Amino acid sequence: MESMFRWLLILVAIIALAVGGLYVAAGRGAPPQLTIDKPDRFVGQAGSLDVTADAPNARFTTLTIALEQNGKRLPLFTLDGPQTASVTRVDATHLKVSRPLGKQSVPELVSGPARIVVSATRPSIFGLRQLTQTASKDFQVRLEPPRVAVLSTHHYVNHGGAEMVVYKATPADIASGVRVGDVEYPGFPAAGAGVEGADPSVKVAFFALLYDQPLDTPIVAFARDEAGNQAKATFIDNAFEKPFKKSRIEIDDKFINRVVPEIIEHSPELKMTAPAQDSPEMLAGFLRVNGELRKINAEQIAALAAKTAAKKLWDGPFLQLGNSQVEASFADRRTYIYKGKEVDQQTHLGFDLAVTQHVPVAAAAAGTIVNASWLGIYGNCVIIDHGLGVQSLYGHLMSFDVKVGDSVTRGQMVGRSDSTGLAGGDHLHFTLLVGGRMVNPVEWWDPHWMTDRVDRKLREAK
Repeated sequence: MESMFRWLLILVAIIALAVGGLYVAAGRGAPPQLTIDKPDRFVGQAGSLDVTADAPNARFTTLTIALEQNGKRLPLFTLDGPQTASVTRVDATHLKVSRPLGKQSVPELVSGPARIVVSATRPSIFGLRQLTQTASKDFQVRLEPPRVAVLSTHHYVNHGGAEMVVYKATPADIASGVRVGDVEYPGFPAAGAGVEGADPSVKVAFFALLYDQPLDTPIVAFARDEAGNQAKATFIDNAFEKPFKKSRIEIDDKFINRVVPEIIEHSPELKMTAPAQDSPEMLAGFLRVNGELRKINAEQIAALAAKTAAKKLWDGPFLQLGNSQVEASFADRRTYIYKGKEVDQQTHLGFDLAVTQHVPVAAAAAGTIVNASWLGIYGNCVIIDHGLGVQSLYGHLMSFDVKVGDSVTRGQMVGRSDSTGLAGGDHLHFTLLVGGRMVNPVEWWDPHWMTDRVDRKLREAK
């Protein structure tokens, strides 16, 4: 009897130790993992709240989200309460909670600092304990919209052309510029454009009414803070239609056999090999180069706009290639004819300028080289940044006399003309870029346009 009692005590002790061990082990399990993806740094009239919670089997005992501001706590979500947010099971372990967060959806919000607090519990192994985690994120509520006011006068833009505006945006550290339809052009400090002593809130912006945008496309100066609050101002006096040419381009096997293999060889982004000479696939290769690669190149060129300087690097009108003959003009709508049949249509966004073979090509204005390499349909191509979002492009070159990072002066030789890329003969393909988008260079060659549209406004801003 005494022996059985002793064994019973030992068994009870073992069970107690096992239960205690399980309880301790359960307490060492990982609590829920919480991530507050949104809001970011600021919230305004509208915004979003996104919280991700991670636990085994996405099983939570509690999950609460609250807003804290000025000593007050406002519940935004509870897992077991009325559903004020969308709850999505992302995968086996993650839940995502999303809801609007801004003055429109949470009227109690006021300007100033605020905090999101998230708390979650999950059961441990065998449900012996509850594991808790809390996370928080501070942000600012901004409800007052920024301000924007146009300072310069007489704004006229040609279809396919560019224009400049001087404006004031407050606070000075917000995003601002000009929006043409759905295309935005950033503003730059007026001090960088040569307006000495300019207030940091005074900006200049170059923008364009692109050849393929309607003439009545809305054009506004805008200011936008990180909370999403916006202000805008209209300022355009008039937009002028400019007729664009149409032309027919005859292509033959000799031309296609010459240009397509070399372009494909230099364009790994096409992910194709060059067809055999005179094969039926050669025309298909040309069409991919003329269409797909042209679009890829436009995106590559637009990306270089991010490398623009925040100051004006040029002075006066831009140079045109000396003694050159215009073989093709800006926004020429080309229809390509092969063996008597129409096979493609594309728009030529630049000027083709020819003199003789391998003539020296000069920088149209002072700036910094941001590209000096093969660039798809443009062959050997130089792009110069002139600051404030303005750049110039020189295509179909034979050779380079500059490299990326070089500073060049107006008239300095950057290379020699040739027929590299998608060119029928030796010439320079030249175009101007504003915000990475191609615009008519004719205006930039014109001293009167430069004086009135740029220099006058900067003088008045002083």
